[in-house]
Amino acid sequence: MVDLLSLNRTHHFIMNTFVKTGHAPHYTEISREFKIQPDSGKNLLHELMNAKLGAMWLHPHTDFIVTFSPFSNLPTQYRISVDGQQKWFTP
Repeated sequence: MVDLLSLNRTHHFIMNTFVKTGHAPHYTEISREFKIQPDSGKNLLHELMNAKLGAMWLHPHTDFIVTFSPFSNLPTQYRISVDGQQKWFTP
């Protein structure tokens, strides 16, 4: 069981990565950010997804983020543009 502070930090990191890059991080990026082993980063990701804190899910049978509300990691017809820059999608 992962503590609430770790889940909060992970959520914040994923959201910030989406805002900065336009796509979700892989669990190895989470691991690198928190200076932990890859298996621990993977565990953080899965614990966060299992917390059901809104519309967020992984692609079936993988560790790849598909949706992390309000963002979609897969292109959709719903594009988000900020200051003329389009690099985000919403589900």
